Amino acid sequence: MTLQNSVQVFAGTMVLLSVYLTLYVHPNFFWFTAFIGFNLIQASFTGFCPAALVLGKLGFKKTE
Repeated sequence: MTLQNSVQVFAGTMVLLSVYLTLYVHPNFFWFTAFIGFNLIQASFTGFCPAALVLGKLGFKKTE
């Protein structure tokens, strides 16, 4: 799996987790969903993605 694919899987998993937590644990987990969305938007403009840094260190390779 490439780094880009792993970041997309991670982001999707976090969104689904945050929706679940919002519905079944506490409504304030909505802010977790908002944070994820904000981070996705800023990463598209700046190219800086903290998740990509961590996943890259875990061994996922960039596409060539």
